[in-house]
Amino acid sequence: MPEAIEILQAKILIVDDLTANVVLLERMLSGAGYASVASTLDPRAVSDLHQKNAYDLIVLDLQMPGMDGFEVMEQLKLIEKNGYLPVLVITAQPDHKLRALKAGAKDFISKPFDVAEVLTRVHNMLEVRLLHIEVHRKNDELKKLFDQVVAERKVSERLALQVPPDSIAAPLQARPDVTPDSFADVSVVIADIVGFAELTPALGPERLTLLLEEIFARFDGLVKERGLRKVKTLGNSYMAAAGVPTLMGDHAVRAAHLALDMLAALERLNERSKQSLQVRIGIASGPVVAGVIGKRLYVYDVWGDAVNTASRMESHGVAGRVQVSESTRRLLGDAFELEERGALEVEGQGAVQTWFVAGRHSTERGHQSWQPEQTVS
Repeated sequence: MPEAIEILQAKILIVDDLTANVVLLERMLSGAGYASVASTLDPRAVSDLHQKNAYDLIVLDLQMPGMDGFEVMEQLKLIEKNGYLPVLVITAQPDHKLRALKAGAKDFISKPFDVAEVLTRVHNMLEVRLLHIEVHRKNDELKKLFDQVVAERKVSERLALQVPPDSIAAPLQARPDVTPDSFADVSVVIADIVGFAELTPALGPERLTLLLEEIFARFDGLVKERGLRKVKTLGNSYMAAAGVPTLMGDHAVRAAHLALDMLAALERLNERSKQSLQVRIGIASGPVVAGVIGKRLYVYDVWGDAVNTASRMESHGVAGRVQVSESTRRLLGDAFELEERGALEVEGQGAVQTWFVAGRHSTERGHQSWQPEQTVS
């Protein structure tokens, strides 16, 4: 709970068109020990004053000429960043009290003023206001901590996988422990969990980690069912590929089925866990290079044009949807419901037409389990 000394240092603004009311309220609050009490007779100046001084409490008369208190609150809503309106209204009209609360006011003072009521309501309002500010501050700190943990996890994963973030060309030429193979027709799926950072304050790091592990475990099962290969996870992103190391003619279809399965799986998890997570998925088809990388820890990784394009499809996609490149769309044929989205610039390729996979056509809902066609040794 905020200490009494913090509450007495809070910034208060009194807004009333009657000088007598302003003087009376100022004397009450100053006499109670409040050190920062300002006032204005002009309701039109309140928004500018609040933007400049960020008051902890605005004691606002509802009935004023030129602009009433309800109009003042509407202006304050436009500038109050966290949506909390620190307004204590003054009214002598009983029907105005409920209307003021619906408009965003947090409490009211009745006319004529009662000293005990005024001081009690002001103290209670400031106590809640300062707690609200403290909660937002701690939430911001938790979000920064979460971002830091994700960044450190990405660095550690890169080190563990022995995969440099910028270029793979030099290791391919210099290291005998890399065994690359080229694949001309592969579909790459990249999925990113959206809204994960916002859960940090509510769940905490341990529960958040368990939730992410549960999501990725479900994705692992779907990848196996559809005959794709999981490539890796990075932070809250998941990557899989169809057509490596096992060649398959319907790699794009399998990738699209997997993406829609992922959306459905996350919806079911949200229903069970009462969360609101979404996944943003990108798919691209084309050539890749794949191989086993590492000196002590051997990892099968994939890189190339299809990976880069799939990454762009995901990062510039829409939460809760699957975005595919033109190369993938051509391979999907009539198996899926597609919506044209527009062109997207991809480095090295220029403008690439993009599409949303909106769903499966009825004949494709029972797409059979995969059968290997040919494995590159």
